[in-house]
Amino acid sequence: MQIRISAIALPLPLVFVVAACMGPPAPGGQQGAQAVTGQTTTPQRTLVVAVRGEPPSIADLPIASFSGLLDRPKALFNAELDFKDEREIPHPYLAEALPQLNTDTWTVSPDGRMQTTYHLKPNLTWHDGTPLTSSDFMFAHQLYSNPDFGQSGTPPISEVESVTAPDSQTIVIHWKGLYADAAVLEDRFPPLPKHILEEPSRTLDVEALAALPYWSTEYVGLGPYRVSNWPSGTFIEGQSFDGYVFGKPKIDQIKVEFIPDAQTALANVQAGTVHYVSDYVLTVSDGQVLEQQWAQDKGGEVLYSPSTIRYTSFQLRPEYVETPALLDVRVRRAVAHAIDAKTAVEVLTGGKGVSTDTLTPPRVDYYAQIEGAIQKHPYDPNQAQQLMEEAGYKKGSDGFFVGADNQHLQFSVSSTSGVRNETVAATYADNLKRSGFDVSQSVVSLAQLRLPESSAVVPGLQIRGGNNSYRNYTGGAIPRPENHWQGANYCGWNSPDYDQAFQGWLTTLAQSDRIKQIAVMERVISDQVPIIPHFFDPQVDPRVAALQGPVARQTPNSGGPFLYAYKWEWRS
Repeated sequence: MQIRISAIALPLPLVFVVAACMGPPAPGGQQGAQAVTGQTTTPQRTLVVAVRGEPPSIADLPIASFSGLLDRPKALFNAELDFKDEREIPHPYLAEALPQLNTDTWTVSPDGRMQTTYHLKPNLTWHDGTPLTSSDFMFAHQLYSNPDFGQSGTPPISEVESVTAPDSQTIVIHWKGLYADAAVLEDRFPPLPKHILEEPSRTLDVEALAALPYWSTEYVGLGPYRVSNWPSGTFIEGQSFDGYVFGKPKIDQIKVEFIPDAQTALANVQAGTVHYVSDYVLTVSDGQVLEQQWAQDKGGEVLYSPSTIRYTSFQLRPEYVETPALLDVRVRRAVAHAIDAKTAVEVLTGGKGVSTDTLTPPRVDYYAQIEGAIQKHPYDPNQAQQLMEEAGYKKGSDGFFVGADNQHLQFSVSSTSGVRNETVAATYADNLKRSGFDVSQSVVSLAQLRLPESSAVVPGLQIRGGNNSYRNYTGGAIPRPENHWQGANYCGWNSPDYDQAFQGWLTTLAQSDRIKQIAVMERVISDQVPIIPHFFDPQVDPRVAALQGPVARQTPNSGGPFLYAYKWEWRS
């Protein structure tokens, strides 16, 4: 029996499909991602996973910027000095151990500079068999710290003075000053294969270097899988890497499918031709459909990870904003009071999301200190109207706000394409209309997202997800032409008070003092309202019963959807 799926808008996230192959690939590598049969077979050696779309690169830190919404299955192909588990606890990865403060692995000099030391585990190699050495980290820092490549202003690269290598297995990072996250670098300080990129980096310009197939179809990394086949626009195939730091993965082959449609992904999971779906593909309602089916036939498990913040971002740069009214903090506060976020989270997530007034997740153990410092903007249309009147607007005869010229105040509410994103945007747009704002809804396509400046120049409100890092709201994180549109401060907000608190947070080593700096950052955001935090949206990652290993993540900054992929295995 054929399952036919009509085309609909794709949900916010990328769909990477790692599915078990049902026999040899069809011509052109297609495995039936767009139409599948209801008949299933026992998974063999290939794991098929679904992701939302094709990323320009699977590197940890590409030198060419593209929208963060085009997430990528980089954990399958990369490894770093350290990683975080599902509860956000850091662990050594390529390194034998993490630096410890007040030991010879983490020293602080009287002038405030620091030095951290890592020792690589023995016998590590790149996917092509070339040994990994400390010189690869030195080379990576030299490349990333070059202002021409757009990463020099982003932490931790911006905080590093130099990297030295006393021997082939030892990496010494010399810090410009105090930096509290110096021992947990994750994918923000990866090595690069010097033997592949050193010569091109000397002879090519930025655009030519970024266009090398190394960053995509000919990628060479350190992760559990190496790229074996990547026909552009179709899929990525990976082969287990014998030299992986934790040993050869238990599943020999993976296939990452690009499925730009949630219903197609859902149908493939139901049919058993896709075995795991990554973040940003399925909605909670899709997960509930699978739970109902699997309650009867025990066909799998749906993992819910409340790890992605949903928030509204305002365009605050005069050269890009579509109406000057959005530059008035009273209008932004009014917009915040006009959105019924708490009801929306129940409706949109089936109660599986976590409401929030802050970037800080409410489930952290110190949240009471943060909550006591902020100014909340609960749903209150009357308060919204009062603020708008203070800003010089009144409601016209049709119920919409008008200015002194009796013209409607109009602005757009945008989201990326996809059922999930568009539904969230439509919900909030409806709230705003009911409160008197004449708004229109617009959609940013995945093709537009491939343009690095796309998220930075949206003229009105953006309904966004996945950006609760404090550094992403500093002035240094504003994407601009001169930094090749690197950075995630898409609203273009610049607050000296926030930046000062952020620097305090970065340079304060005691946790109690760092919490105080977080409280200051959250207070400034709640006062100036460059963004409106709404809720932590659960990522919906179903796995078929035959696949064992994927885990639900408990916090937003924990390991990603492919955490522990090397341990995943088929249940006999």
